[in-house]
Amino acid sequence: MTTDRINNDIVAELQRQDAKWGEQNHAPSVWLAVISEELGEASEAFLQWNFGGLSKEQFAHFRDELVHVAAVSIAAIESLDRQAVR
Repeated sequence: MTTDRINNDIVAELQRQDAKWGEQNHAPSVWLAVISEELGEASEAFLQWNFGGLSKEQFAHFRDELVHVAAVSIAAIESLDRQAVR
């Protein structure tokens, strides 16, 4: 696994989210709630992977959810930076 692949996965997820939701400019509290929701999904996927037999599919789901956490975190930072400029 290379950093380039990880970054590409995160950028692809950012693009998917942008296509679905458009530019998001939330208050910091909303971003924290969205990140927490994504982290909860990653935690659930981890529990399924860790206690469900360690299948490749469950591992991939856990990894995907971590990519979502990273993408939403970046989107939050982008939003905060846009708001700071205004």
